[in-house]
Amino acid sequence: MNGPRVLLLGGTGVISAACARQFASDGFELTVLTRGRTNSRPLPDGVRRLTADVHDDASMRAALGGETFDAVVNFVGYAPADITTDVARYGGSTGQYVFISTGSVYARPAPVLPVTESSARRAGNFDYPAQKLRCEEELERAYRYEGFPATIVRAAHVYDETVFPTLAGWTVIDRWRRGRPAVVHGDGTSLWNLMHAGDFARGLAGVVARRAAVGESVHITSDEPLTWDEIHFCLARAAGVEPAIAHRSSADIGREIAWMGTVLQEDFRHSMIYDNSKIKQLVPGFSAQVPFERGAREILRWFGADPSRQQVDAELDAAFDRLAGDCDG
Repeated sequence: MNGPRVLLLGGTGVISAACARQFASDGFELTVLTRGRTNSRPLPDGVRRLTADVHDDASMRAALGGETFDAVVNFVGYAPADITTDVARYGGSTGQYVFISTGSVYARPAPVLPVTESSARRAGNFDYPAQKLRCEEELERAYRYEGFPATIVRAAHVYDETVFPTLAGWTVIDRWRRGRPAVVHGDGTSLWNLMHAGDFARGLAGVVARRAAVGESVHITSDEPLTWDEIHFCLARAAGVEPAIAHRSSADIGREIAWMGTVLQEDFRHSMIYDNSKIKQLVPGFSAQVPFERGAREILRWFGADPSRQQVDAELDAAFDRLAGDCDG
């Protein structure tokens, strides 16, 4: 192979598995390191597989020894300690270290849209972006003061055919088929960003192949802003059902469904549009190719192919009934 020698930390998730397929297709000399606990998304033929725990230094040394890589891509880093360990582990042994972060690190509500890579960041009360932001800060420190070749990639809401981008999942489709409304936060008009995992993978492959973003942060997001109502309408059309919707505030939903409350109030209820000019400069010709109308059809085909995938959350269903009341949509 003539492509760059790349190590992926993680390779079976929605994003990482798509990237493994893209990197292999592009001729990268690819090594994927996972804990070996799941094979739900098999790796392509020819990809080198290693098993180790990134939090166990002894197992990592046993798996990697003193190998060097053109790029290391970390899909699983979550705590600042993970980054501190990686700076020590890969400093001097890779030409680029790519950390997959999230657009949720930006301040909500955004003072100005679209957000650029230099827009204000603030974690709020949501632990997931708070941890990712601390990781970003540790990487920025390591780049500035130690020359660590860090690149921060901010994804938005990435999905593949196995994932509903709504928190309620298949339960929404089941409710529509029974003539019951889905519950959507706010008035359904806040803007959101969805990106197909295959599109994200193409963008990331370009960033890694060119190694032009060391010391930079970069969005890999789509150019298709969608309202939350439009997201539900796309899913309904793909399912061939009428999309009855009951609108309720994020706070009301959170009182009924505690685990949804923080995500909705801190993140989903705020409109978010991303500026993608940097990724298009770094990877000439790049743009997202899969509109959600098509992505929704892929999701419904995948779930429709196997009834065991069509899981209804009874507690969530009952909570939606309480929230919707007698609403007819």
